[in-house]
Amino acid sequence: MRAIEIRGKGGPEVLALVDRPVPACGPGEVLVRVAAAGVNRPDVQQRKGLYPPPPGVTDIPGLDIAGIVEKVAPGVAWPRPGDAVCALVAGGGYAEFCAVPAPQCMPVPRGLSFAQAATLPEVFFTAWNNVFWLGRLAEGETLLVQGGTSGVGLAAIQMARHLRAARVIATASSAEKRAVCLAHGADGVVDYREADWPERVRDLAGGWGVDVILDSQGGDYTPIEMGLLAVDGRLVLIASHRAPRAEISTRDVYIRRLTLTGSTLRGRPPAYKGRIARELVEQVWPLLEDGRIRSHLCGVHPLEEAGAAQSVLDANAQIGKLALTVSDLAGTVPEPPP
Repeated sequence: MRAIEIRGKGGPEVLALVDRPVPACGPGEVLVRVAAAGVNRPDVQQRKGLYPPPPGVTDIPGLDIAGIVEKVAPGVAWPRPGDAVCALVAGGGYAEFCAVPAPQCMPVPRGLSFAQAATLPEVFFTAWNNVFWLGRLAEGETLLVQGGTSGVGLAAIQMARHLRAARVIATASSAEKRAVCLAHGADGVVDYREADWPERVRDLAGGWGVDVILDSQGGDYTPIEMGLLAVDGRLVLIASHRAPRAEISTRDVYIRRLTLTGSTLRGRPPAYKGRIARELVEQVWPLLEDGRIRSHLCGVHPLEEAGAAQSVLDANAQIGKLALTVSDLAGTVPEPPP
């Protein structure tokens, strides 16, 4: 099968199109013929040598896919061969075939293409795990999303608005990106390049602070964000692009009953990811199918242009998600059985 491999640490030029064996379908897994794969920032981090795959996981990058189930292991009740699915994977998405634990598969939402469906798993799993599970966002609370036009950011904005009636504040660097945040449901958007952005966030939050912050920057932003939290507020970290270390006031944590937490999903077991998949299909998929929540696909590249797709992320020029078309299935999503 055709696949992309990473030949050393470096820029997009280290991505190479190669021929690899089709992966085996192990116990509890399904083999998916990949129509499209999502392109994510963790893929870039893996290319740079900063985010290696967990032990036992293929070195082929790619964390979410959409396609047709080719084969299933004995005992797997769903999905079945021929089903159109999208799935979160721990690696292997940039390839024509990918083996996936069955619990991590979800049906392709009605009305979406394979390319659109391939942009869903990684960002919606991440936003659900961190905003709803770890952040415990409750009805009517205020959420701050750092980097509102990332795939995770747009997923978080929309789910918080539609499922929790939350007040949502986002940060973004350009007028175009701020407009996209507002169009996807943010109540207010702040330019994080402005020195007074924390004060503007506090004003938008009514002066009382925010209840939950979803952040991928870390570093010097961390103490600032803890200062923006309301009493009982929760700061959830999903990356540390600014710096891996920060100095915070531990006194604030216990005096104001703050929670500082974070996570990665890649090494989590299939049962954990399967719980998220079930909740997404139950609560979010209907909103995708009726258009209240949207997948923002900002670009599609063929598999052999994976480097060009990742270059867009390197330049921080994406709004939403990019996808790779992997096979000629990409434009033909079969209807699910009634």
